Amino acid sequence: MRAVIQRVQNAGVTVKEEVISRIGPGFLVLLGVENEDTATDAEYIANKIAGLRVFEDEDDKLNRSILDTEGEILLVSQFTLYGDVRKGRRPSFIRAAGGDKAPPFIAMVKKQLEDKGLQVKEGRFGAHMQVSLLNDGPVTILIDSRKEF
Repeated sequence: MRAVIQRVQNAGVTVKEEVISRIGPGFLVLLGVENEDTATDAEYIANKIAGLRVFEDEDDKLNRSILDTEGEILLVSQFTLYGDVRKGRRPSFIRAAGGDKAPPFIAMVKKQLEDKGLQVKEGRFGAHMQVSLLNDGPVTILIDSRKEF
């Protein structure tokens, strides 16, 4: 499982000109699920997201987590995080989980984050979405449950 976490002042998802989700300060999380992912991968990603210390403390050091700031999370499925461009110009998405496997894992990550007390909103799986954000910092972190990067 892979996640791109962006610290945001606000973010939202629009589908067919309808705003379906919107958050204030917190994280926009783009989440990719791989064919071989297990519940262990979901747990790893959820724990990393909740524990990331990328919010400033009183000394302006990145020392606070989203739990500390009571920020919100916008969780958006993004299979293109598994796009492999090592050969040619057209990405291969062979490692990305399809519509039968990915949604339960996205739901698993969402539930684990909510169980930690976080407010989580979502995009719409499989929809053509417009994702807007006001990146704060900017702070962008990449996480891979298999530690490939």
